[in-house]
Amino acid sequence: MQAEIPFTDFSRFVLDAIKSSTSTAPPNKLDQEVLRVSLELASSFLVTDTSTNPDPHAGSHTWYTGLSQLVDILVAIHARDPEELELDTINAASKACSECWTVAGTWRGLEECRDGVRKVGAKLKKLLDEDGYTYRGEYVYSPLAPTRPPPRLVTVVAADAEEA
Repeated sequence: MQAEIPFTDFSRFVLDAIKSSTSTAPPNKLDQEVLRVSLELASSFLVTDTSTNPDPHAGSHTWYTGLSQLVDILVAIHARDPEELELDTINAASKACSECWTVAGTWRGLEECRDGVRKVGAKLKKLLDEDGYTYRGEYVYSPLAPTRPPPRLVTVVAADAEEA
């Protein structure tokens, strides 16, 4: 008899990751690298939660709960102190939404998960600057962002050029 492979649960994974990364000493800051890694895994958990759980709807619920928990943490950090929320973390959340959107539209049976991505994306959008593309003046990852100007190049004047 083969051993049954346990199903994945993104919401449980997120809770365990957050518990293990929270400092108990003041100022009780959360390691945002753990948030970013968890966000990077969201699209993989979308596939595994829905395919390893005997009830795919329960799997989509555990995936959505985990992603929503992560974004709620970003919202809470931003509300506490916008300077504390790192641009890399906002970028990771935006990229996670983009990847999950693609996976949900590509894998048959996951189309309803796009509603979850919409809900989470709406929470993230409220954190952005008025233009909807930047956070504290810095561009946020978006596959739909308008064309951005090229970075400014520093002009270096060589001493030899001055002599000529």
